[in-house]
Amino acid sequence: MLVPILTAIHVLGVVLWIGGVAFVTIIVFPMIMRMEGSLEKVLFFQGVEHRFAKIAKVTVSVVGLTGIWLLYLTGEWRLLFSLSGIGPTIMLIVWTLYVLILFFEGKLFKVIFKGEAQQDTEKVFARLTAFHWVILAASFLAVAVGVWAAHGGV
Repeated sequence: MLVPILTAIHVLGVVLWIGGVAFVTIIVFPMIMRMEGSLEKVLFFQGVEHRFAKIAKVTVSVVGLTGIWLLYLTGEWRLLFSLSGIGPTIMLIVWTLYVLILFFEGKLFKVIFKGEAQQDTEKVFARLTAFHWVILAASFLAVAVGVWAAHGGV
C-alpha cells in the first residue's frame, strides 16, 4: 500500500518541478528576451526565479526522498547503473544535476558568468535560456525513459 502512495507523491512532485522548468524555459525566457531594458529583464527574472526556486527546492527534495524510498522498498536500487535499471539511473542522474544547480546556483553562476552579469544582460539571458533548454531536454529524457522502463521497455 505504501508503494502506490509514494509513487503518486513522487510523480506529482515531478510534474510540478518539470512543469515549472518547462514554463520558465518556454514562456518566461522568451518574454524576457523581448523586453527592452536590462533592469526590467533582471527584475522580472529575479521575481520569477525567487518564487520558483523555493517551489523547485521543495519538489526536488520530495522527489528525491520518495525516489530513494521507492528504490529501497522495491529493491530496484540494485539495478542502478545497469541496462535493466536505465530508468531509475537516468532519473537519479538528472535529479542529482538539479540538486547541484538548485543548492549551489550562486557559486555555479559566478563560475559561468565570471562577472559578465553586470555588463551584458543580453548575453547572460541567452546563456540562461540555452542552459534551461538543455536541462529541460534532460528532464524530458528522464521522464520518457522512466515511463518506458516502468512499462516493460527494458
